[in-house]
Amino acid sequence: MSAHNPSTSSALAALQQRAVLIHERLCAVYGCPIAYFHNLDPLSELISSLLSHRTRNADSGRAFKALRRQFANWEAVRDAPVADVMHAIAAVTWPEQKAPRIQQVLRLISDRQKGDLTLDFLVDLPVPAARAWLESLPGVGPKTSAAVLSFSQLRRRALPVDSHHHRVAIRLDLIPPTIAVGPAHALLEAQLPDDWTAQQVYDNHEVMMLHGQRCCYYQNPACERCAVLDLCRFGQAKLQR
Repeated sequence: MSAHNPSTSSALAALQQRAVLIHERLCAVYGCPIAYFHNLDPLSELISSLLSHRTRNADSGRAFKALRRQFANWEAVRDAPVADVMHAIAAVTWPEQKAPRIQQVLRLISDRQKGDLTLDFLVDLPVPAARAWLESLPGVGPKTSAAVLSFSQLRRRALPVDSHHHRVAIRLDLIPPTIAVGPAHALLEAQLPDDWTAQQVYDNHEVMMLHGQRCCYYQNPACERCAVLDLCRFGQAKLQR
């Protein structure tokens, strides 16, 4: 369908209204604005994100601190024997894959930036261009590119979607259950008002994620105490069973 089709526009407007209502309800529960949990430069945020794939936050955080402690800077990580990097990040899942991948990414950034190992230049790019640049790197998908732009000192307007956020969005009929996490990024971000700030977009990710962690569990969700139960066909059906 054309983006200018009236029925498409009205459907998006209805979804946006629903997304904003859900956001407001969850903000009342979890307390917006939510403080940013990181204040890293964008390159450090990228390394942190790459370490976090399929890994508990505590373990990826420990690995990130070990890299910082054992190497003087990211150039030293890039140029170190891969075994040394692998040893430093032993706490994460698949360190034997992540160590060479991180070094490959660092080398690619250095090459593309003519020896300058930084991502600070992303501040001058429009968000779609910055995301495309990041996603051209191996191992970087929509979630990681959004995390780098949103969570780092860049504080750009980009919406990461993790598995909790994705599950809550499906149950609340914001996206169809057939949409995977990757494609969900563009759909869910399109539902947020254009005039929202980076902080509001970040808050949206955080409250959706927190709701998935603290109420809308994968198994046995606590529907009876859900702040958006009246908007959730999934929860209403579960309670009627």
